[in-house]
Amino acid sequence: MPELVTSPSENPVALACRELVVGYGAHNVLDGVSLEIQTGCWTAIVGPNGSGKSTLLRALAGLQAIRGGTVWLQGRRLGAWPRRERARRLGWLAQSATATDLTAAEVVALGRFAHGGWLAHRDVDDDAAIERAMRATGSLRWAARRVSTLSGGERQRVHLARVLAVEAAVLLLDEPTTHLDPPHQEDVARLLRLQAHGCGVAVLSAIHDLSLALTADRLVVLGEHGLVGHGSVREALREDWLSLAFRTRVDVVEHDGVHLWRPAVAALPP
Repeated sequence: MPELVTSPSENPVALACRELVVGYGAHNVLDGVSLEIQTGCWTAIVGPNGSGKSTLLRALAGLQAIRGGTVWLQGRRLGAWPRRERARRLGWLAQSATATDLTAAEVVALGRFAHGGWLAHRDVDDDAAIERAMRATGSLRWAARRVSTLSGGERQRVHLARVLAVEAAVLLLDEPTTHLDPPHQEDVARLLRLQAHGCGVAVLSAIHDLSLALTADRLVVLGEHGLVGHGSVREALREDWLSLAFRTRVDVVEHDGVHLWRPAVAALPP
């Protein structure tokens, strides 16, 4: 397969999969999924529970075995990257932020591991990256506190800072707004846009809140039977992918340039 260079919209492709098949036991959760995730764009994955959002992210991160297809990172097969090199290029945030007795600053510093290893001493670049990430997520005030003493939302912001500290070309984030109240969810959305538009990062995140997901640049819409569609938010709305995925009429209204969704009462016919 030739190297993946650019997408139709001329943004370089940072991460892609072709005919991806992933499953558990006798059941394939994803079957034949093909996607291209662009640099400089924030792409949100949406879909009902059980549609494979987390499974897709884990497969793209190399954390979930695949049954078929290929994943490409920056034009190279994901499995061909040395582990350390891959960790520098791809930042991963799991859905549940774990509690630990490490301080917040120590957790964020783990994001620099790929740049030096356990035995390497932190340098000024590491310290600067850690501080930038904690300032960006509003977690610097907890730097000296043990993560086990923080609330769920505070822990989530610390772990998001850890991922940002990697300074990776691709960010894979599974429900990064979990445990956050609405103002902080909007802060995270702004941060993801800044990472994409300001830093040229390819951001792919599963987002539970549809109104928040509609502020992304592009959508990956998953349904009960796999991929419904992948494209710009405008295309997703024009093709009514959300109604197809959620099997209920989804009406989207625009207010002050922001798309807001509301479910209709009647479900779609089977």
